[in-house]
Parts: sequence; structure tokens; C-alpha cells
Amino acid sequence: MSLVIPAATIFTAVLPCLIFEDEDLLVVNKPAGMNTHAPSPYAGEGLYDWLRHREPRWAKLAIMHRLDRETSGVIVFSKSERGNRSLAKQFEERAVKKKYVFLTAGTKKERAFTVKSCLARAGGKYISRPVHAGGIVAETRFRLLSEKSESKRLGESLWEAQPVTGRTHQIRVQAAENGIPVLGDVLYSGRDAARVFLHSAEMTIRHPATMEEMTFRAEPNFGGDPTWELRKALIDFQKNNAWRMIHGAADRNPGWYVDRLGDFLFSQRTSELANRQRSELLALQQRCKCKGIYHKNLVRDLRRKAPSDATAMLISGDAAPDHFVVLENGLQFELSFQEGYSVGLFLDQRDNRRRVLDGYIGLDFPLYSSGPAEVLNTFAYACAFSACAAKAGARVTSLDLSRKYLAWGKRNFEINQLGPKQHDFIFGDVFDWLPRLTKKDRRFDVILLDPPTFSQSKEFGAFRAEKGYGKLVELAMPLLKPDGVIFCSSNAARWKPEDFLSQIKGAIEKSKRRIVQQEYFPQPPDFPISRDEPAYLKTAWLRVR
Repeated sequence: MSLVIPAATIFTAVLPCLIFEDEDLLVVNKPAGMNTHAPSPYAGEGLYDWLRHREPRWAKLAIMHRLDRETSGVIVFSKSERGNRSLAKQFEERAVKKKYVFLTAGTKKERAFTVKSCLARAGGKYISRPVHAGGIVAETRFRLLSEKSESKRLGESLWEAQPVTGRTHQIRVQAAENGIPVLGDVLYSGRDAARVFLHSAEMTIRHPATMEEMTFRAEPNFGGDPTWELRKALIDFQKNNAWRMIHGAADRNPGWYVDRLGDFLFSQRTSELANRQRSELLALQQRCKCKGIYHKNLVRDLRRKAPSDATAMLISGDAAPDHFVVLENGLQFELSFQEGYSVGLFLDQRDNRRRVLDGYIGLDFPLYSSGPAEVLNTFAYACAFSACAAKAGARVTSLDLSRKYLAWGKRNFEINQLGPKQHDFIFGDVFDWLPRLTKKDRRFDVILLDPPTFSQSKEFGAFRAEKGYGKLVELAMPLLKPDGVIFCSSNAARWKPEDFLSQIKGAIEKSKRRIVQQEYFPQPPDFPISRDEPAYLKTAWLRVR
């Protein structure tokens, strides 16, 4: 008996991309544009990395097979030792049955054929050689499904590929050498397109515990917008209505950034909007059922501009009220388009705020110890991190050099039914108050450091993250309890992660403290990282003894 499990909606309250989960297996419909795993220590998280740091029950995930970054569809992870052993054996014995589908602008007379060749690495790609030439054998069965595909307007045909073996780039290489390169796969002679149109449509395995045959399916959506499909797969829309929808060059739109903020779209660009972008914004407005669209031109040097120069302007639909509320990780936050430089919430910290809210950083890395935690949030801005910590049961001290933002933070507490009077809101300079809190013998279980890249203080002068971060950490160390956790973050784009971490670790060592645990995270997946749009956000969680 074979159990067929399509990509269902049963798990949408957790993550939309989940297909199946039990104690041994986690099956996911991977979106295009995300690696299976991080390609390097400081690159963007792959799907595997992102999942295992998200839920405690996923902490011991194991990769059993891989899909290329631009390939979407069914991918199976193991959750248990039993699952590891069983799936490894099934893959080794070629007992796993896989079906892929792909679009091609190429043509071929045969409607079904089998390719058996040897693949060899040639620089950054693979080439196919005859079997008699020797090497690793790859075998794939191809079958034409339709000459009138979902994307008929582009003139492609739809093919199925069943790999008998599982070699890197196997389908892509063998399809290209037979005149039907995958659409978008420019590495292997495919025509340029919005993505590589290759999808893992079906996988059949035997369950590690029962040995029952199970088939997992996920229908391709080749007609969808890849940028939207990525967000739709990874963001829980029941708990979030604020995320980045277009992230510059990584989403094939250099210099243009669009956020969904509740009932409104917020567009930012380094130059005036083109007609194509205005049309795309209107399409996004209709898709998200947003009331209005705001836009502002990105200002490169904010120090030389007045806040009014960076204010967003309504370009379509209804105007937003002076203050409106969005939902993030199930909490509510007040935003405003009338405050100049920022609207009140930095969306690229959403996953880190979730970690504060859930108290879970990663495997064997809980954020809070037993009992109520004391949390210090420096450079608190509108106190979004503080609200998450308070919701988790911590007593929070929020420190910022703006009475207006602290008042904003108190409103964020109130709309989440958190009594601000039970917490401290301190107005003042962080560099002044850290020593003062030390003298007051205050100690904290968690300290959050997320300073601006550049700031200017009358008393303490200029602060530049690349040069002054170490001093900031040194000032924080006396306030951190033994085995406490410090969170360090910077969005200084040109600062290398290695140098960022080196400065933090140097400051901790100088304070005669020792790091016993650490995790590093870049920006979340709705801020995708590419060669044309490199990572800018650097965040580290460190437990210090």
C-alpha cells in the first residue's frame, strides 16, 4: 500500500511550506531562491539552517539530499537517528523514487528518452561525457508532458525527469546536452528567466518506522512570481502582516525595496519610480489587498537631510492614519509614515525578535534560564525587542536617547497588554548609562546591543560601529550575569562578519570573560542574499561566563 501525501494546508499555521512531519521526518516544499544549506559560515541561511534554528523539535534535523538554490519542490529531512539510518540506506540503494518537472524553450523530436553518461567537474559547472570515458555515472529518464505549459505565453514545453542516480546538476546537465536546457538555467545554456524553472514534484520513500511506502507531492507554480513564492513559503501569514516583498538586486530589482506593512505597501528607491515599478506596485497592492501605497526616495546621507526629506509620500489608494498597527510574530506594533527616517520597526530583525519572544536561539541554546529574566535593551528605539522580552515573561529595561521613541515603546507595550509600569524606560545616552547602571549594581540575564551604524552625542562624540563596537561591549560586560547572553547586531554593510565577531570577542576577552556558546545569523530569508545584493546585517548571540 502506498500513502500519497500532497502539499497540504494542515501545517499552514506553523509554516506554509511544510508538507509532512512526524517524529522521524520533516518534508518541506522548498521555494526557489534559497539554498538547501548555507554555502559558507557567514552567508545567508539555507532552508536547513533556518528550520533547525526555528523550533526545538527541528534542532537535530539531518540533510539527506539536496536541491539547488533555484530548484523548488519536495525535500525530505530526517529528525531522528532511526530516520537517518533508514533514509541514508534508501538513498544509497537507489530505492528513493524522484520525479522532477521543468520548463524548456528547447525542442526535441523524441517524446521520451533515457540518458546515461558520466559527469565531471569543469570549473564552476559540470560536463557530461560518454560512459566509456569513465567517471561517476548519472542516469535520467526524460518524458515530454506538455507542449502547452502553464507559461504558454513564453513558448515553453513541460518535461518530466526521473533521475535514477542522484548526482549534482544531473538533470540540468543532461537536459542541456539533449537540446532541452532548463529555462532560466544560463549556466547550462538555458534562456534567461526570472528563475531556474526546475521543480522537485514528487518523492517516494519508505517510512523509517513502518516501512510503508509514502509519496510526497508538491505541484509547481511556474506561473507565479518567484519573489512572492519565496515569501509565501516561509512566512506565517496568520502571525505576520509585515515583511519585505522586494529586496533590491537579489529580487532582480536593483536599488528598489518594497515592504508590506499591514494594510499598506512601503516602497523605497534610490531614484524616481519608473512606470514598470508603479505598475508592479499596483499589482502587489491588489494581491495583498492593501489600502494604499507609500513611496520615498532613499537618502544616502541622512546626517545632511532634514527628517521631512525622508518622509514617505502617498502615491496610490487611501492615506494611512498618523499611527497604525502591524502584526509580527503574533505581537502588534505601532508604525507611522510621519516620523521621517524610519516607520518604527526594522523588519530585518524579525527572526531575532522571534528568538527573544520564544526564548530559543538554537540547539542547546535557550535564551532564558529558570525564573524571571532581567533584560536590558539598549538603543531601544520603539522598544519592539523589549515588548518581545516582556511577552516572554522577562522584566525589561529599555534605554534610548529619545523620549519620543520611549513613549512610542510604551504604547507598543500597551497594545500587547503588557503593563509598562512593571518595566523601566530610561531616557539617556547608552555610553553614559551603562557605567551608571554598573555603579547601581544592576545585573542582567540578557543584554541587547543594536546600535546605529553612526551616531553623534554632545558628550561622547561620534560613534562608528566599525571602530567603537568593542568599547560598547566592554561597557556592557560588567552588567551581564555569569552565563548571561549578549546579543550584538550591526547593519554596517561594508563591515566583514569576521571583523565584526573579532571585535566583539576581543572586547569580551579583554573583560576577562569567556564565551561558552555562540550563534551567528544574517538577515531573514525575505531579505535574500546574492552576489549582486550582499548580506549587510550581522547578528551574534553569545553566552558569556
